[in-house]
Amino acid sequence: MTIAIKRAYDPPAASDGFRVLVDRLWPRGVSKQSLKLDAWIRDLAPSTELRRWVHDDMTQWEEFKKRYFRELKAQPDLVAELRAKARAARVTLIYAKRDETHNNAAALKEYLERF
Repeated sequence: MTIAIKRAYDPPAASDGFRVLVDRLWPRGVSKQSLKLDAWIRDLAPSTELRRWVHDDMTQWEEFKKRYFRELKAQPDLVAELRAKARAARVTLIYAKRDETHNNAAALKEYLERF
């Protein structure tokens, strides 16, 4: 399974494979054409409540992941579909947050590879 993560503000590359936006909100200032997505799966993004809860406090990162993983367990079909894509070809999870370590795409990648 090959899964990568990439900021929405970084230029797309042919090596990205299947590009899927995993944020609930569209990235500011980015056009649909420039993002070059294959899919936008909003339902795999953290809930609005969870996103707001962790927004400015990354000291809660481990707790965020626990809560987010619980939300992902409630979406088994979408998770299975994304895993199947990653088994067949490279998948790049696209996110907008500036923090390249503490973001929902990094957590989702961990979840897909671990569970």
